[in-house]
Amino acid sequence: MSFFRWDGDALILDCHLQPKASNDAFAGLHGERLKIRLTAPPVDSKANAHLLAFLAAAFGVAKSQVSLESGQQSRQKRVRIQAPSKLPGELGLTARPS
Repeated sequence: MSFFRWDGDALILDCHLQPKASNDAFAGLHGERLKIRLTAPPVDSKANAHLLAFLAAAFGVAKSQVSLESGQQSRQKRVRIQAPSKLPGELGLTARPS
C-alpha cells in the first residue's frame, strides 16, 4: 500500500501530521503515511488550515482545491487535492493514470 492514490484527476494523500515543528516540510514516511511537519499548533483547527495551505502551495493549486476528507481531530489525515498542477519531486509520486 502507498501513501497516495489517484481518484480520477484528484490525488488522495494519507498523512501523519506533526504540529508545532520548527519548519513546514515533507518528512518522509511514517508507517504507510506521508509525514508532514507544520509550524502551526494543534488548536482551533489551525494545524488543519495550515496543512491545506501548505499542500495547496506544494501542489500548485488554489486552497479551495484541497480538502480534508478525514482526521479532523487526529494526526492521521486523508486529504484530497483536486487536479494538482505539479507533483513535488521529493515525494516520488507517479503521474495520474491516463
